[in-house]
Amino acid sequence: MTELTDILSAYTPISLQEMDSVKLMNRIDTKYVVSLDLLPTLLETARDDYYVQEIEGKRIALYDTMYYDTSTLDMYIRHHDKQLVRQKIRVRQYVDSGFTFLEIKRKNNKGRTKKKRIAVPGFRINGNTIGKGKEDITVEEFISQKSRYTWDSISPHLRTDFNRVTLVNKEKTERLTIDLNLVWDNIITGETMTYPNLVIIELKRAGHIYSPMAQILRDNHIHPFKVSKYCIGTALTTPNLKRNRFKSKIHTIEKILDL
Repeated sequence: MTELTDILSAYTPISLQEMDSVKLMNRIDTKYVVSLDLLPTLLETARDDYYVQEIEGKRIALYDTMYYDTSTLDMYIRHHDKQLVRQKIRVRQYVDSGFTFLEIKRKNNKGRTKKKRIAVPGFRINGNTIGKGKEDITVEEFISQKSRYTWDSISPHLRTDFNRVTLVNKEKTERLTIDLNLVWDNIITGETMTYPNLVIIELKRAGHIYSPMAQILRDNHIHPFKVSKYCIGTALTTPNLKRNRFKSKIHTIEKILDL
């Protein structure tokens, strides 16, 4: 982490408030998987094209996320079965900023991701506390209105901790997240899994605009790789679960990581 911290210290910072104009709640996502060993080179090359998000003096943030699903893992199964229209429901704590949001991510049949969220400051990641959100709506009401599920039909299934670096291009038309140090804890099975050298890079753009990082990745022979942290983590920590679609992805990840 020390090497990454040193490299990021040379970036121009952007504050959380300045990030408000780059939320991209309706966007096109493109993901990549790389080994941690390659990340310093990518960050060095991209330095002049991006700002780095800084919160309370920190440029590598800690995220704590709880994914919810039905008892039959409907959200996981829909993704596994290649249903184009699908949802993910999670509670995410942005540890360094102190914010906690209930987030509903919806993928449509055009490949676009739309995210709806509500602040839930009284929500416990490791529990089922329900409180009023920022817009004076309960968690139950929000889920019923914004998703195909109800609060009573879902429960905590997978907790994911990771560190994240967030970059914004100088034109403020692209947000780039870099997730590392992922740890998956399965609430149902009690299984834990981690890939210490795994890095997931995600480009988030309003449309097919030019991305400096996408070019840098191409120059390093790194190609887009569709991956869901929730689905991969669930497949890795749930014995005997249907996972045919994800076996090849897990194999590719392990090949990239030289495991």
